[in-house]
Amino acid sequence: MGVILGHKELKARLDADRSAGKKIVFTNGCFDIIHAGHVRYLREAGKFGSVLVLALNTDASVSRLKPGRPVNNFSERAEVAAALEMVDYVTMFDEDTPYELIKFLRPDVLVKGGDWKKEDIVGSDLVPETHSLSFHQGFSTTGIIEKIEKKKA
Repeated sequence: MGVILGHKELKARLDADRSAGKKIVFTNGCFDIIHAGHVRYLREAGKFGSVLVLALNTDASVSRLKPGRPVNNFSERAEVAAALEMVDYVTMFDEDTPYELIKFLRPDVLVKGGDWKKEDIVGSDLVPETHSLSFHQGFSTTGIIEKIEKKKA
């Protein structure tokens, strides 16, 4: 089970993990309504190292990127994400991108979903290894919300 941490405490833990020879993997996103696509993606991301950090957009950040969202607030999203077996640490970022957080944490590997081209992944200039994973068709929070709205109509 993962731990929800602020930036300074997370950095201290990652420095200790790195000193112990562990490879740090970083990924990020809104993770508003966790679905099978998220689980598959996080499981795959975790295979690139020994420690997986998931940075979640704050509620304000999600709202700027996706008007009318999030459905679930940060503390709820963080609690669910931290409960996933493959996630070691959960933290937050309030900006539109996690660039400054990546710069601060210095992960070894940066991972995003297949809807991102490797060269467009924010922070790829800061880390030694960047991966764009397979995209899992048919899984999206927007799709789940639309399905619920159709059933209500």
